[in-house]
Amino acid sequence: MNINIKLHKNDLPDDLNLGSVLAVDGEFMGLNVKRDPLCLIQISSGKADAHIVQLDRSTYKAPNLTKILSDDKVTKIFHYGRADMAHIKHYLKVDTNNILDTKIASRLARSYSDNHSLRALIKEFINVDISKQFQNSDFGGELKPEQLKYCANDVIYLHKIHEELTKILNRENRIELYMNCLKFLKTRVELDLASFGDDIWSH
Repeated sequence: MNINIKLHKNDLPDDLNLGSVLAVDGEFMGLNVKRDPLCLIQISSGKADAHIVQLDRSTYKAPNLTKILSDDKVTKIFHYGRADMAHIKHYLKVDTNNILDTKIASRLARSYSDNHSLRALIKEFINVDISKQFQNSDFGGELKPEQLKYCANDVIYLHKIHEELTKILNRENRIELYMNCLKFLKTRVELDLASFGDDIWSH
């Protein structure tokens, strides 16, 4: 697949129209929200494109990006949105609205597997074996072409993957359970930001 990768500094362009269903992912310096800064947000319309925003970490001003993230009329597909949404809320000061999540969908739909990684989903539903070599690389400085390709791979397949998972959820009568889980996702993010990382439902 030929991927159209565009790197944008600080924000998305004013005249960019990506449609109403977008795949979104973020890259950080680590998983500790308050310690490890949000560096990049990548977005795909599902048409073999990836728009990668390298954020200005001195201001985190990105009005075009935050408008899309908060827009209730634009659907955002994440894979494990919990981490991305927490970093977005902490650094961009915005709630991400209208969420779908392939990790949650996979856990509910693919009870035949214990591997719900994005790589496993791409392999199963797209029949592409992607490299995760740059998953733990430094996204805080100048970006290498290999890093940009890694970022693009995290979003360009999500539309198709979510479509296939939804078929299984509908077939197995689990779609309502999935939708109810999505309703809780914002609260789960709030719990994370309040340092309640453990399962509050456990004994």
